Amino acid sequence: MGGGFFHPMRHYHSLEEVSTKNAWLTIGVFDGIHRGHREIIRILTAEARANHAPAVLLTFAPHPASVLSGQEIKCLTTPDERADLLGSLGVDVVITQRFTRDLSTATALEYMSHLKQTLDLKRLLIGYDFALGKGREGNANRLAEIGAELEYSVEVVSALSDESGVISSTEIRKLVATGNVGEAAKLLGYQYTLSGEVIRGAGRGRTINFPTANIDYPQQKVTPANGIYACWAHLGNEKFMAATNIGFNPTFTPERQTPSLEAYLLDFDRDIYGQQVKLEFVSRIRDELKFDSVDSLISKIYEDVDKTRDLLAGK
Repeated sequence: MGGGFFHPMRHYHSLEEVSTKNAWLTIGVFDGIHRGHREIIRILTAEARANHAPAVLLTFAPHPASVLSGQEIKCLTTPDERADLLGSLGVDVVITQRFTRDLSTATALEYMSHLKQTLDLKRLLIGYDFALGKGREGNANRLAEIGAELEYSVEVVSALSDESGVISSTEIRKLVATGNVGEAAKLLGYQYTLSGEVIRGAGRGRTINFPTANIDYPQQKVTPANGIYACWAHLGNEKFMAATNIGFNPTFTPERQTPSLEAYLLDFDRDIYGQQVKLEFVSRIRDELKFDSVDSLISKIYEDVDKTRDLLAGK
């Protein structure tokens, strides 16, 4: 689904920066842009295009539930990753509004009036269970009532289900966090990714002949459960197989507090410090283990590398 005549996609970080006319809009967190989200986005972009209107998507960061509950919710996508995915799906304008407690106290009417004014809102598409405004009073019926007053129309899109039930970001976050990256990919419609700059680690991989790229990944993203994974590593336009370790390296550094992310790129020998690497998680190979000797660690890594080749060979 390519871009429209408004492209390239524009990403704004507040409503105040935006000026659109005749906006067709959808609102939601859209974490992960999973297959369920894509259904709303497909309808939004097709209808907006048919009406020569911009397809606008309004999302929030941090996650509203984390602001309201005080419990941090790790996300499947950073705001920039989300915007890039949306741009690739044909959305013209992405607005990532900062979610605050203040914003959560606005009534549905106040908020929609603000959107009508800023975006020249003509049509609103929402998911079947969507609600906004103080106490979630702005459900589909209330938003349609307000629309009649403010002159925008509302369309409700039903949930996309598969054999496992309704596809939800919450469910996918649980799958990733427990290491079930294969199932998560089925619901997302793509492999879960972590990206970041290659930073200097302890350099131990080099001494055992398995030099790894130590990746400084965003802490606000869901980290797959500790263990070894078969991944695709993207470096610029190149793609390599990678046996990836997430964890605390218990053999060497049992005192670590946050898991490190280290990728051993197969058939690769270059210095890539300071470069960006994106890892796509295809399959989990095993738990992270503590080894009694460096030799037993090395022989296990050989096995991991063989498994990585086998798992990615057909993909």
